Amino acid sequence: MRKRELKNIEWSIGMIAIILCIIGLVALFSATQETEHDDFNKQCIWLVISVVIGIITMLIDYEAMVKISPIIYGIFILLLIAVLFTQPINGAKSWFDIGFFSLQPGEFAKIFVILFLTYAITKIQARDRGNINKPLQLLIVLAILAVPVLLIIKQPDYGTAAAFMVSMVFMLITAGIDKKYIIGTIILVVVSVPLIYNLVLPEHAKKRIDIFLNPESDPRGAGYNIIQSKLAIGAGGLTGMGLLKGNQTQLGFLYPKTTDFIFAVIGEEMGFVIAATIIILYVVLITKSLYVAKTAKDETGSLIASGITGIFVFHMIENIGMVMGLLPITGVPLPFISYGGSSLITNFICIALLLNISSKRQKTIFVK
Repeated sequence: MRKRELKNIEWSIGMIAIILCIIGLVALFSATQETEHDDFNKQCIWLVISVVIGIITMLIDYEAMVKISPIIYGIFILLLIAVLFTQPINGAKSWFDIGFFSLQPGEFAKIFVILFLTYAITKIQARDRGNINKPLQLLIVLAILAVPVLLIIKQPDYGTAAAFMVSMVFMLITAGIDKKYIIGTIILVVVSVPLIYNLVLPEHAKKRIDIFLNPESDPRGAGYNIIQSKLAIGAGGLTGMGLLKGNQTQLGFLYPKTTDFIFAVIGEEMGFVIAATIIILYVVLITKSLYVAKTAKDETGSLIASGITGIFVFHMIENIGMVMGLLPITGVPLPFISYGGSSLITNFICIALLLNISSKRQKTIFVK
């Protein structure tokens, strides 16, 4: 990279990601005491690998990545089909078990779906500014998203599917979608929610919603995890019970404590101060990501940064919301903090793309 590009980079984004990773590693160290810190050790390795992959991604022109995105999008569609023929893990067919590593194609697909959506939208916009609002062109964009989303729902993984949709909403707003589509979609969702609940959702999905609304209805069954999570967060108080000292964490009441409910571990053992700090860090990360989208040198960069922002927004709100009992449990990991190689690598590629986009911007053009 040239000196000017290095100076333009929004380094604070990378620093926030590293700080979140450090907090996550501390929580994982405490949460994996009974397994001799197995997941903690693996996460340390994945962190090193993720940083290396992130650095490589920073050195590749993001426009070149967009150009080849149709090919990689096609490859991941094939992987999402193939994963449906694997053995289920915790009731979902989302992973390829490679022995030392479980590959989750749905995680990596987030990046390449964003890149391919960027490719499609910029091509449409290049032909005719505002063309994205024509029904046929909008249907093309929706179809690109619908294929991976339907395959991921089939696994089933509703959380990841929702992340894709939130990401696309951010991108379409950036592309200048007409407000009538946004208002129409909101009305359609409100009207269709009862129909989807009664006619479309499978029983296990309905049960998650029912338990979210009333976890005490099945305290020893489906409501057990959320009840234990809220107990853990409540017990933490202002400064926490101390590392390796959380009752719900260390006595095995909290599950799965290294992935879905890692924020509950932090709330119990590190307290409100650290939990609130994490939320503040995410808000700053999201704000900085939006700033990168606003100051990008071209529409391509703006769309990619907006899509990535949507991913971070959804994961933060959904994961923290579900462990606090404010949202239904969907199994969505907390970025940079939850255990998981696929998730960590994906998040660092997203960070690298944001840094890459910020390095190419011309800040002076926004001066009055």
